[in-house]
Amino acid sequence: MESATLRINNISGHLTTSGVRGGGQCPFSQKSTAPLACPEKAWSVINTSPHAKPNPIRVLVTGAAGQIAYSLVFMIASGQMFGPYQPVVLHLLDIPKMQEVLNGVVMELNDGAFPLLAGTVATTDVKTAFMGIQVCLMVGAFPRGPGMQRSDLLKMNANIFKEQGAALAKYAARGVKVLVVGNPANTNAYIACLAAKADLPSTNFSALTRLDQNRAVSMIAERVGVPVAKVKNVSIWGNHSLTQVPDVTNAVIQDFPEKGLTTPVLTAVNDNKWLEESFIPQVQNRGAAVIAARKLSSAASAANAIVGHMRDWVLGTKDGETVSMAVVSDGSYNIPKGLVFSFPVQCRAGEWSIVQGLKITPFIQLKLDATTKELQSEIDALPK
Repeated sequence: MESATLRINNISGHLTTSGVRGGGQCPFSQKSTAPLACPEKAWSVINTSPHAKPNPIRVLVTGAAGQIAYSLVFMIASGQMFGPYQPVVLHLLDIPKMQEVLNGVVMELNDGAFPLLAGTVATTDVKTAFMGIQVCLMVGAFPRGPGMQRSDLLKMNANIFKEQGAALAKYAARGVKVLVVGNPANTNAYIACLAAKADLPSTNFSALTRLDQNRAVSMIAERVGVPVAKVKNVSIWGNHSLTQVPDVTNAVIQDFPEKGLTTPVLTAVNDNKWLEESFIPQVQNRGAAVIAARKLSSAASAANAIVGHMRDWVLGTKDGETVSMAVVSDGSYNIPKGLVFSFPVQCRAGEWSIVQGLKITPFIQLKLDATTKELQSEIDALPK
């Protein structure tokens, strides 16, 4: 697919792992021999019972020869995305010149002897890659090069994601769940969704802001001095860009300041100046900071964020908890319909729903207006 060159974006993030039993949370340890604790929340395609003989789920990873995918595919094969009872067939797509690298990835997948890996399809052919898939992880995208304007990047990726959206419509399962990672992720998801709209519902499409949420959770936990698992319902609104809006207005910390108590993050931090002038910019610029330190993007943590996003979508979120997903706006919070915009959502039975009635402060509203304007400008800049 030379006309739709796949590359890997520099994306970083931090995902806290989960998997302990209790409290209605689904466990993901492969050592477990009991049914998942919340099978009623799972997508019907996903097997949650150790006693069933399930069909494998077909999962496509684009840009599969890149460094993010190199971390991601082994996490999928080990059961971290779909749970310990759901086998997978991995479809791996990249450009022809990366075929040898893809072959090496397949060797390592085979050498891992993953019990849940039912097969691998490594290809440079779009039809082969997209045929019958039920989950599509669009990691590959054209990178922004030296001297390239954002409008140039949008144009290059428009071609890629238009082609891939059409392939989804033509070859993928009708219920396929799509996660766009390659930047600009929101607008790329918009393009793919638009290309497939005659055949696939817009609710099938999403873009990744989970890594931004995880960064924010980690920073709040460090500031307050609590484990990251205690920080709940931190939200990311808007675009996966420097205008993203990390929001703790509705977030809480469990078992703080003592076990059994739940405290609003605003109360626990007790420093609006830090939240507005330090916390938000640090989350917005975290990816660049990691690259400056490592000279490489933090690919493994980006893969963790992808796993967390899709895992919650197909296995369900915990009662009372929200996660951030960029989805097609239905007009909630006065966000224009059709924009792919990050909202706090809850997931059940393979469907997401935007959480309604959350408090929006005047400060946050101004930032929502700015990120909405940026997203709209990206749509306007797309080739007609």
